[in-house]
Amino acid sequence: MRAVIQRVKHASVQVDNNIVANINEGVLVLVGFIDTDNEKVIDYMLDKIINLRIFEDENDKMNLSVKDVQGEIIIVPNFTLYGDCRKGRRPSYSSAAKPDNAKNIYNQFVNTAKEKYHNVQQGIFQADMKVNLLNDGPITLLLDSEKEF
Repeated sequence: MRAVIQRVKHASVQVDNNIVANINEGVLVLVGFIDTDNEKVIDYMLDKIINLRIFEDENDKMNLSVKDVQGEIIIVPNFTLYGDCRKGRRPSYSSAAKPDNAKNIYNQFVNTAKEKYHNVQQGIFQADMKVNLLNDGPITLLLDSEKEF
């Protein structure tokens, strides 16, 4: 599993001109899956995302998590995180999870996130989404369950 985590002042997801998710201060998480992702991987990634200390404390030091600041989370599925651009000019997505499996993993990821944290919203799997955000910092982090980066 791979995730791009962005600390945001606000973010929203729009599908067919309808806003399906909308948050204020918190994190926007773009997430992609491989076929071997499982409950253990989901728990690891969510623990990292919810507890990453990327918000400032009273001394302007990044010591607080989204949980500590009672922030919000939007989770957006994004298979292109597994795009391999090393050869040619067209990315290969062959290592990304197959759509049916990815949808199941995404749903499990979102459901587990909602069990672990009270303020989670989500994008729509395989929809043409328009993501709007104001990155705060900018703070953008990459997380890979296989620790490739």
